[in-house]
Amino acid sequence: MSGIVEKIIHLIEEHGDSQYGGEAVSQKEHALQAAHLAMENGENANIVVAGLLHDIGHLLHHLPDDAPEHGVDDFHEELANDFLKQHFTNEVVEPVRLHVAAKRYLCQVEPEYLDLLSEPSIISLGLQGGPMTAEECVEFEKNPFYQDAVKLRKYDDLAKIPDLEVKPVAFYASYLESFTL
Repeated sequence: MSGIVEKIIHLIEEHGDSQYGGEAVSQKEHALQAAHLAMENGENANIVVAGLLHDIGHLLHHLPDDAPEHGVDDFHEELANDFLKQHFTNEVVEPVRLHVAAKRYLCQVEPEYLDLLSEPSIISLGLQGGPMTAEECVEFEKNPFYQDAVKLRKYDDLAKIPDLEVKPVAFYASYLESFTL
């Protein structure tokens, strides 16, 4: 197993027990559920890996779990991007980098999407710039990975189920390895 895969597994195992925002799951449960849901729905492996890694930025900063409730955006997608782009292919890194933008995008192109968001996601949406403008949507769609980011976003939104049985982090080691640089 490569060093980066060991580091990812360790990071999730050792630091993933913190609460995922105001949700009823931990960071680790959320990451494993996003990967699990993507896999269960037959997504390509890059979406499964992006599901596992999409919120790794939350494990890389030292802000409190409730930072958004105090008006603080942790820019976790940027932290994740800076970390992941050194070790993983764009097939994984770009959907992770864009998953916050995908929430903003979906709020613009699918107005009913906003009604599906949890209260913590609505709070963070406000900190992240709110729904995209039509012009921002056009720019977002220029990224070749925007559709993967939208898929990832939808798994992100669903991955908040208390006590859902999923595979352990180590199960995903071979998936992670297949997208390392």
